[in-house]
Order: sequence, then structure tokens, then C-alpha cells
Amino acid sequence: MQHEDVTQRVRETVDVIYRSRSRHIFATLIRLLGDFDVAEEALHDAFRAALEQWPHEGVPANPQAWLVSTGRFKAIDGIRRRARFEPLPDDMEERLTVDGDDELDSEGVEDDRLRLIFTCCHPALSPDAQVALTLREVCGLTTEEIARAFLTPAPTLAQRIVRAKAKIRDTRIPYQVPSPPELPERVDSVLRVIYLVFNEGYSASSGETLMRSDLSNEAIRIGRLLIELLPEPEAVGLLGLMLLQESRRAARSAPGGDLILLTDQDRSLWNQGYIAEGSALAAGALSLSSPRFGPYTLQAAIAAVHANAPSPPATDWAEIIRLYDLLLHTDPSPVIELNRAVAVAMRDGPLPGLALIDAILMRGDLAGYHLAHSAHADLCRRLGRTAEARASYERAHRLAWQEPERRFLERRLRELPD
Repeated sequence: MQHEDVTQRVRETVDVIYRSRSRHIFATLIRLLGDFDVAEEALHDAFRAALEQWPHEGVPANPQAWLVSTGRFKAIDGIRRRARFEPLPDDMEERLTVDGDDELDSEGVEDDRLRLIFTCCHPALSPDAQVALTLREVCGLTTEEIARAFLTPAPTLAQRIVRAKAKIRDTRIPYQVPSPPELPERVDSVLRVIYLVFNEGYSASSGETLMRSDLSNEAIRIGRLLIELLPEPEAVGLLGLMLLQESRRAARSAPGGDLILLTDQDRSLWNQGYIAEGSALAAGALSLSSPRFGPYTLQAAIAAVHANAPSPPATDWAEIIRLYDLLLHTDPSPVIELNRAVAVAMRDGPLPGLALIDAILMRGDLAGYHLAHSAHADLCRRLGRTAEARASYERAHRLAWQEPERRFLERRLRELPD
């Protein structure tokens, strides 16, 4: 009975280590073994060995180092066995002779996680592959979980990941943090992937649910890791932006899943801890990057103004418009123009905002963007221009893919007077 108790305690310990440290261990094994699939197999072999050996030998003083060392040597044994029947990759023999303990001593294990992020987000890979590989290898999500999140068939998603790994191997994409001259461009790629993952979790592009908290939480987790290892101003700004947006999660939908707009949300449900942390990060990013602000930092500053306003009328819309003007100068896009137009409507009334949205739509830039037509419809509704509002709501409904948004637009159409 005592042995069973020890075994159970070891299983619980291994489970905790797996959940908290497995992706750290995996990142180091990739560095030592030079191959994603070999490292994945080594990771599972190491944890299997821990379940078998630790009940008799005890949990080692440094479980992570034990697991890395065990996984590496089990992988080497397997590679050497296979080498009797097939040739080794060109650089594998050199890797087999490296002292793994020396490698662990000479390079910080935390740096391996940063290497893994930059490798998964390498610009040689397609944007879809970068997102899928980051979720799979950095976050540890299963292929099936990622496929469900992005409404992609699991076999298609699996092939995307396989091809990305093959490209990393065949084109010898280096497993390293970029050099200082390369870092700005490469950081931009990493931040873009993190924000894509967050946005898909914060507001799913399609499907039955408005939000996917698992994806937004993973993006925040990677964002925290990135600023811990590489505190670039825009990385700080992005984390602040994600926390400020995530702070509204509990107020963004009704119990039945219906969408609640920002102006109608119960602000007592907003997460004050996230607001305080996100606001501090936004302010820090502004001070770090002054006088040249990046787009994530400016978006974080805008989100902070919203988050700290006690009510929609008390929001400092003039400050929001000023920040959007800076953002348009830094990162011009029709979506930012649209957001600025909505802020103008909140400050100056619906007519000036509608004129700005009409100009955007007449250019054709956002003809296929449902939120542009929804914003146009809302301002027409507020002005009593019912026929125009109906036409725009119907256009937005045709373009929307997310069910809660479609239900919201249907409700708006029913509320219009005949």
C-alpha cells in the first residue's frame, strides 16, 4: 500500500511538471537534438522514464535537468539504432557527441523558449504555418484543438505543421534568436502571430461562439514570456493591449452567448486587475518608445482610455481621436480610419462620423468588412435614416460569419421601425 501511495504522489508530481515545464524541456531538446519530431519523441520518453524510475529512485533535485538529460540520451540511443539501417543527417553525428550537461550549463534554458518562438515565427514560413506551429510547439495545443479553433480540417492542419517542420529542416532555418540588426523585423513577425492568436480567441472569425478563452489566454502567456525574455517596447505594448481587451471578457456576451456592445456593457464585470496591469504596461511602453510610438503601444493607450472610463459619456473621446491620429500616421489602414470615425461620432455626433465612414466605403477599401457596414447602419439608425440603416445591416449580416454577430444584426433589423 505504501508503494502505491509513493507511485501516486510521483504521478501527481510528474503531471504538475508536465503541465508547467514540458514546453521548456521541449525547447531545450530541440536545441540539443536539432529536430522537432525527435525532440517531441524524446520529451515523451523522458516523462515515461520518470514515471517508471522516480517511485524507486526518488524525484531528483532538479527534475527539469533530469528530464532533458534522459530525453536526450534516449533519443541518441534511438538514432544510433536507426543508423544501422539508414544514414544519419549531416550534422547529427556532431550533435550526438556534444556533452548535453555542458550545453545546459552554457546556455540558459529560458533562452531556448525564445529561440523556439522565433523559429516558429520565421518569415520564411507562411503566416498560417507560423500560427499553427506556434500553437502546437510553443503552447503545446494538440493538432485537433488548433483545427477546431480555426475551423480547419485536422488533416489539413496536420499537413500544414508537417510542411512547416520540413521547411525548417530542409532550408536549415537556424534555431536561434536573431542578431541585433535582424531583431526589429523578426520581432514584428512574432508580435503579429501572437496578436493573430489573441484576436481569434478574443473574437472568433466565425463559428457558434463569440470568444475562445483558451486561445486568448495562450497569446497572453506567450506575451508574458516574450517581455520576460525580450522587453522590447512594442512587446510590452502588445501585452498591455491584450490584457486591457481581455479585461472585458465577462461583460462582452449575455448568458445565452449574444453579443453586448462596449457602450452597453456592465463595467462592474470588467477585470480590474487586468485593467491596472494593462494600463501600467501601456504607460510603460509609451515611455520606452517615446517619441516614436509603435502600433501596439498606441492601441494599448487607446484601450486604456476606454478601460479607465467610468461610463461611455465620461470617455475622453478627444484623447482617443488624438491617439488614432498618431496611429494612422504610424500604421495607416482603413480599419483604423473606421475606428477613428466611430470615435468622432461619439464625440461630435453621428453625422460627422457617418461622413467619414461614407468616404471610406466609397473608396471600396472595406466593402467586404461587415463591421464597416454595421457601423454605417448604426449611425444611419441614430439619424433616423431607416432605409439606409436597413440596407447596411442586411449587407453586414450577409458578410458576417460569427453566429453571435449575426444574431445581433438580426435583432437590430427587427428593432428598426417599418
